[in-house]
Amino acid sequence: MVKKEIQLEDIPGVGEKTAEKLRGVGMSDPMALAVSSPGELAAIAEIGVDTAAKIIHEVRGMLEIGFETADKIAERRANVSKITTKSKNLDQLLGGGVETQAITESYGAFGSGKTQIGFQLAVSVQLAADKGGLGGNCLWVDTENTFRPERIIQISKAMGLDPDQTLKNIFVARAFNSEHQMFLVDKATDMIEQNNIKLIVVDSLTSHFRADFVGRGELASRQQKMNKHLHALQRLADAHNLAIYITNQVMSDPAMLFGDPTRPVGGHVLAHQATYRMYLRRGRENTRIARLVDSPGLPEGEAVFKVSEGGVIDP
Repeated sequence: MVKKEIQLEDIPGVGEKTAEKLRGVGMSDPMALAVSSPGELAAIAEIGVDTAAKIIHEVRGMLEIGFETADKIAERRANVSKITTKSKNLDQLLGGGVETQAITESYGAFGSGKTQIGFQLAVSVQLAADKGGLGGNCLWVDTENTFRPERIIQISKAMGLDPDQTLKNIFVARAFNSEHQMFLVDKATDMIEQNNIKLIVVDSLTSHFRADFVGRGELASRQQKMNKHLHALQRLADAHNLAIYITNQVMSDPAMLFGDPTRPVGGHVLAHQATYRMYLRRGRENTRIARLVDSPGLPEGEAVFKVSEGGVIDP
């Protein structure tokens, strides 16, 4: 476990300028340095590979890194909190709500409710802990120009919250390409610490990566960049005990002759990195069906919910 009293400047080889660069890209936690590769650290901090290797060696010696007993992990898991979706069905499917220290992904066709769940979570996170929130604020990375403050106003009114204050507690950035999207996440640390951010929404994670890397020849580069982006999000979730909610686009598998041909974009990289994966689709009578596809500790299952003017509700 990390000794919290260790500061970046305490690590031999890390000066003030290097520490400032590391904090700027979300690597303020010494443990993030300890588990980095020399090449990765050298590129981020703009230092030589040999210097980076020495820093990693030093910080590993300063930390209790390696195997630990499961009860220590259980202690850390005790700090995990949940954000309510305001649908009891959906919360139950997710084991109580959207979890901190984890990436929750939802994928589905347009109109399946992916962004609407994001709007709901952006408001719900501001509730007190006893009401299903975290008493914190939201950081929203908008890649498809789909953020609508009007929906936040409607949902906050339905929940009895002040719409103006609710809007002020959501910090939105429009990402114009995949590099800009990654930059926004890399620079999020200061925003998180200064504004009590407890939820990061990326809507959608894959849109720019699909547009910027076209064709099979670009597939490897796309997956590497996406993998790096996802790891940056997970580091933020771990370091600040916050929740990550991402939406994902889908494609149709033409080889699928029977059953549902819908497949999420992102391949195995996204499949492995997302802690919880939900597949959303339309149901009867304007309902939505969420199926939990993957989870480390919950069984597969389905939940039915609706998207109303006042947000996500049970049918």
